[in-house]
Amino acid sequence: MTVTTINPPGTFSWIELATTNGPGARDFYSKLFGWEVKETPMGPDFTYYVFQQGGVDVAAMYQLMPDQLKMSIPPHWLSYIAVASADETSAKATALGGAVIKAPFDVGTHGRMALIQDPQGAHFALWQAYDNGGIGKRGEPGSLVWNELASTDIKGATAFYSGLFAWDTKVMPMPGMDYTIFEREGSGIGVGGGYQIMPKMGPMPPHWLPYFAVTDCDGAVSHAGTLGGEVVMPATDIPDVGRFALLRDPAGAVFAVLKPIPRPGA
Repeated sequence: MTVTTINPPGTFSWIELATTNGPGARDFYSKLFGWEVKETPMGPDFTYYVFQQGGVDVAAMYQLMPDQLKMSIPPHWLSYIAVASADETSAKATALGGAVIKAPFDVGTHGRMALIQDPQGAHFALWQAYDNGGIGKRGEPGSLVWNELASTDIKGATAFYSGLFAWDTKVMPMPGMDYTIFEREGSGIGVGGGYQIMPKMGPMPPHWLPYFAVTDCDGAVSHAGTLGGEVVMPATDIPDVGRFALLRDPAGAVFAVLKPIPRPGA
């Protein structure tokens, strides 16, 4: 099947919240980002919620299932990366030292997915599109704008992801740390970033974190607070990038908001 999509292989194509409080998360994110909600029943006692803006998909959500709760899986955002073949990429991930947590399977006619763990322990998903190419907008207020890896071994992680997705990488010095930019092969366009977890950051498992674009970072932080969210890191300026903050939703899932610096011609 062919798909017309803004999410070619090697880019982040979907973002999905797993939560312990579906109604609460629906209310929180709808009010914070102005998202509409489309309900999709997917079996007995299971509904998949797609967040939209103007009828365009921007994210999704589901309630953690009993078996997941028994495994103590916490509320979290999962990042999906587009691939040409979920099966081939899963096999390659294993060869590079990663682990296949959930083997490739078809999601109806929408696409084929797999859940992968990198060698350091961060989880992400693969998405081979059939008739659903993923999110329909990127970088606009209320949509995904960046995905960021926190790793206990950023050099090892960089080797893994470069080998898996043929990402180009470059290191950007920042105050107190180096930041790695992941770029789609040969494009010069950043698809995500990563950094080394340092002792001063406290106990933190390796993970991928989504950033959502906003028009007012400080306003979004304040609004999230009125909705029951918490501030993990207050609004902070990133030179030549924008102003961001880390937030925790009422159920405990962490995400970031970013007001990007306008680019010439944008």
